[in-house]
Amino acid sequence: MLKRLSLCIRQYKKASILAPIFVTLEVVMEVLIPAIMAVLIDTGIEAGDMAAIKRIGLILIIACVISLVCGALSGTYAAIASTGFAANIRKDMFYNVQKFSFSNIDKFSTSSIVTRLTTDVTNIQNAYQMVVRIAVRCPVMLILALVMAFGVNVRLSLIFLGAMPILGIGLYFIMTRAHPIFEKMFKFYDKLNLVVQENLRGMRVVKSFVREDFEENKFKDVSNDIYKSSTMAEKLLQLNMPLMQFAMYGCMLLIAWFGSKLIFGGSMTTGALMSMFSYAAQILMSLMMLSMVFVMITMSKASVERVCEILDEKSDLANCENPIYNVPDGSIKFENVSFAYSHEGHTGAPVLDNINLDIKSGETIGIIGGTGSSKSSLVQLIPRLFDATEGCVKVGGIDVRKYDIETLREAVSMVLQKNELFSGTIKDNLRWGNEKATDEEIVKVCKQAQADGFIMEFPDKYDTYIEQGGSNVSGGQKQRLCIARALLKKPKILILDDSTSAVDTKTDALIRKAFAEEIPDTTKIIIAQRISSVQDSDRILILDNGKINAFGTHDELLKNNDIYRELYNSQMKGGEE
Repeated sequence: MLKRLSLCIRQYKKASILAPIFVTLEVVMEVLIPAIMAVLIDTGIEAGDMAAIKRIGLILIIACVISLVCGALSGTYAAIASTGFAANIRKDMFYNVQKFSFSNIDKFSTSSIVTRLTTDVTNIQNAYQMVVRIAVRCPVMLILALVMAFGVNVRLSLIFLGAMPILGIGLYFIMTRAHPIFEKMFKFYDKLNLVVQENLRGMRVVKSFVREDFEENKFKDVSNDIYKSSTMAEKLLQLNMPLMQFAMYGCMLLIAWFGSKLIFGGSMTTGALMSMFSYAAQILMSLMMLSMVFVMITMSKASVERVCEILDEKSDLANCENPIYNVPDGSIKFENVSFAYSHEGHTGAPVLDNINLDIKSGETIGIIGGTGSSKSSLVQLIPRLFDATEGCVKVGGIDVRKYDIETLREAVSMVLQKNELFSGTIKDNLRWGNEKATDEEIVKVCKQAQADGFIMEFPDKYDTYIEQGGSNVSGGQKQRLCIARALLKKPKILILDDSTSAVDTKTDALIRKAFAEEIPDTTKIIIAQRISSVQDSDRILILDNGKINAFGTHDELLKNNDIYRELYNSQMKGGEE
């Protein structure tokens, strides 16, 4: 994990190296200051030698200034290194998430990915800052202060060695018990993010069903889980401070007790005892800070594991060697295709079973079927949002797995059932289809999608601001904008996955008419619940429980297929009435 994260340091290596160098120089000065002070007391103050006081005092001031400057520089470089390191981790995580397939995202869940990109990275940033500064400062100060203390008086210095095993055992106890609690707590954070996310996205539903109390209780339950686990972890971590203080004050008392006896015995000077107190403070302070580093590392260890899971995750979908970068045409062929979703490495029951289809380039294909008949699963195999479990899907006569993924998806425009609009103007959203599209091209596709009319009614027209998720436009308007965005790609294959369900039948008919007149060479696949949306298609596919029930023209199916005839009669009679 550390090796993987070290790759994220990159351009901040210099700052990561300079921070410990300057902190080492700071510590050297801090350790020399008590020795200089001892000389100042013994040879200057007690002897009443003003020349010595001035000379040694000047050296002391220089040492303090050097320590101050080095400390400021080490803090600056540590801050640059840690924030830059965190920025690179977030960037690498986000870029890797962009490569994830749908199954990869489902594996982690959206809320968990958000927590890892925010809370977990912040924990790692704090830990890294302590590693490049405090984790260097403490051992260096501990060793140098011990060396200086032994140089002053060996017998008094043995007191420190007696305190170390006590601190070591205490720290081990705290760390081993706190880490599992933090792991559990971060999972509760994932759950909290999920609850908040669902609540905000579904606020209209919550209010319409008057379920505020239910949502509040859900939030309260997960908040209590975080509170309990956090309290339990903090109780353990709080043991660190009294343990440190017990060791520190115990050592101070013993040094004062035995040191005063040595002074009265004439084997130790006042300056030497004062320096021992300073070294005792430095040794025990470094031990205390070191324990804080261990505590922070304990907290961040769970975060490191979670972040590395995202960084190390490989997309289920990847380019083959020497991929093809040109899609010849919009023909589609399914050869003995079966497909099953997988979850956490386990493949479920097939949702598509032995599908064989041959669609010519430029054809308009309608797809109908009951809920759960796997209509969406079928079309998602075409742009390779998922890979077939068995068999082969071909576009332009070539297996989709042989294409460069971006090239294939550029040739296939897909308007999903739950399509998204993003915060920004209408033009900004439409240019997702083609970022270089001119205003004329945007207006043209909007007219084809029957969106130009309502856009021109807005005060700002095509510069109208769209809220996140398209919350300030109706469902039908949102669908038409998404269709226009898909058309702007000028695709070889256009897939509408129940994308006109929120528009009236007249508008639906006008959209289909525009498709026939404006993009005759584009293969069009229309999934719909309404017979009227697909009856003019060249051929219509009926799916039933993941299998092809029938495939033919409207007249053929009306004559030979019971499912289609039943749907047609129920919808057409309902329409007449």
